[in-house]
Amino acid sequence: MTSGRLAPEPIQVVKQRRDEALAALVGGVPYIGFLGVRFERRGDELTAILPFADSLIGNPHLPALHGGATAAFLEMTAIISLGWAMLWPRIEGGAPVPGPGEGPVLPKTIDFTIDYLRTGLPRDAYARARITRVGRRYASVLAEAWQDNRDRPIAQAAGHFLMPDTDG
Repeated sequence: MTSGRLAPEPIQVVKQRRDEALAALVGGVPYIGFLGVRFERRGDELTAILPFADSLIGNPHLPALHGGATAAFLEMTAIISLGWAMLWPRIEGGAPVPGPGEGPVLPKTIDFTIDYLRTGLPRDAYARARITRVGRRYASVLAEAWQDNRDRPIAQAAGHFLMPDTDG
């Protein structure tokens, strides 16, 4: 006699579906590719990585990462994290993985405030976002970037985003 429950999917299938969904989500934002940002996934948590490149230096005398690159990195981390949170139930429900450009419509930035805390050195940077509120109309996100030590962030940001209309 069977219990009526379906057997769980093999973990390789689940991981592949998650990886494909993240690739489709990130692939829908060309600027992410331009900066070379990539995302690593651990379950539902994302870590963004900005690999160092000489083109990211804003002040060659220090040298220091350009503030605009740092801000863009944090904003992309926040937006992709929101998109990932919107996509997660669909991925976990076994729905087909969207192709590039077929993922969820990403939220639009309403405002984004950044605090520069330390000089970004000429090395890789990392970032994570924490969604503090998601509603039907808007979401609030905090993001933080660091380099060698997560306890010594180089920048932090707070943003509000207009959520896409999912009724239509």
